[in-house]
Amino acid sequence: MFRRAAGLLDFSPRDGDQVEVRGRLAVYEPRGDLQLVVESLRRAGQGALFEQFMQRKARLEAEGLFDPARKRALPAMPRAVGIVTSLGAAALHDVVTALRRRVPHIPVVLAPAAVQGAGAPAELVRALQSLYGLEPAVDVILLVRGGGSIEDLWAFNDETLARTIVQSPVPLISGVGHETDFTIADFCADLRAPTPTAAAELVSAPRDLWLGALDLLDERLGDALDGRLDALGQRIDQAAGRLGRPSNLVARQQLRLAHHAQRLRYAVLSRRERLSQTPRSIAADFPLRLGRALVQRRERLERMALRLRLLDPALVLQRGYAWLTDTDGHAIVSATQLAAGDAVKARLADGEVDLIVTPGDATGTRPTLHR
Repeated sequence: MFRRAAGLLDFSPRDGDQVEVRGRLAVYEPRGDLQLVVESLRRAGQGALFEQFMQRKARLEAEGLFDPARKRALPAMPRAVGIVTSLGAAALHDVVTALRRRVPHIPVVLAPAAVQGAGAPAELVRALQSLYGLEPAVDVILLVRGGGSIEDLWAFNDETLARTIVQSPVPLISGVGHETDFTIADFCADLRAPTPTAAAELVSAPRDLWLGALDLLDERLGDALDGRLDALGQRIDQAAGRLGRPSNLVARQQLRLAHHAQRLRYAVLSRRERLSQTPRSIAADFPLRLGRALVQRRERLERMALRLRLLDPALVLQRGYAWLTDTDGHAIVSATQLAAGDAVKARLADGEVDLIVTPGDATGTRPTLHR
């Protein structure tokens, strides 16, 4: 294997390693040696694992687990960050260091799990589920691990882990391996970070950035408040100019207030006096009040009866007047209603008289009544 091809290797071959090589056969003519010129070399088994990875990736992608539509945006300022990784992993140190440097005020919740080996997928699933049920909940979860071979990262290609990642109630960032490493967890996560440190930086905008934004908002708020106060001051000056001496207005309002206070005081005293009467005293006054009411009603009734008697037509007839009606009983109030020969009834104080209308005087303008 020549230097050019060897420089492309992602691992250092050692004696005893099982490897798969790809190259060509050649003959070294000076000595007649048959040679295998290696163009690429990888650990044995990677080919089978990669084929299994591609098949699983295609199946889960067809189910919609990688659909970009279900990806969620990261919170701008998380209240708490959850981390899933191994306690002994260098990735944990890198993530915690980045978070402590950029956002030391944000709490971090660690759910430890193995990140390599046969039992790693189950531990990763349990760690994620423990964060899902945490109260109070974290706002974002980092699933991180350092770089390694495809065998080292194989736990993050587990199908159960992929489905658990999709069920996350909060945005989840996958920061597994190096920038060139890809796992199924990367495709299921809401966002893939090239490294664990980059994953921490994605959820931790520097505190200085937020403090600068707060300073800018404080300055804008102060300017707006000063402008508002100036405008209100001008309005007060204009109102004061229209009102003249404020003391006169205040004096008038004080007089009105004193008047209303006096009326309110009298009303309260009167109400208190009425409420202070016991039911027994009210019952004792009831006959007297009832007697007074009956006398008032009787006097009113007598006055109305007297007015009715004064309006009685019979009293008028007793003073020498007569009430004339035609044969149908309709009152005659004008001479123009009569003609010669009409029959008329005259009601007097002591009876009725039947009359006949005769021609009037020489002018013929007034008819004369004859019994």
